[in-house]
Amino acid sequence: MQHVITIRVRYPEVDGMGYLHHSRFLQYFEMGRVELLRSLGHSYADLEREGVFFVVVKAAINFRAPARYDDELTLITRVVKQTHVRFDHAYELKRGETLLAEGTTTIACVGRDGQVRQIPESIGAPPA
Repeated sequence: MQHVITIRVRYPEVDGMGYLHHSRFLQYFEMGRVELLRSLGHSYADLEREGVFFVVVKAAINFRAPARYDDELTLITRVVKQTHVRFDHAYELKRGETLLAEGTTTIACVGRDGQVRQIPESIGAPPA
């Protein structure tokens, strides 16, 4: 499973030197996860209303090259592993063919009470 989105670096996302601030990469990764889910026919907002939430329990980023204001970037988001309660994602953020960053996250499915719960089968959990 993978999904690709295009992101334009906005002015408030850069630091004083004009480079994309490192804190924005995780926000971009979240955008990739949400749009991957949407491409599969699911709205994260609807899942939240149903009491299904995903929390980041692990994140890692390897920075390779900087991005600047107004750069057009491509984010590739992949599901690399899933269990009954979590998804592991991998990300590649590029400007053209230049790899800017690689990252991974693990997200766990929790209920409204914050307790781990099974991922609903309707969104791709492996059958029990």
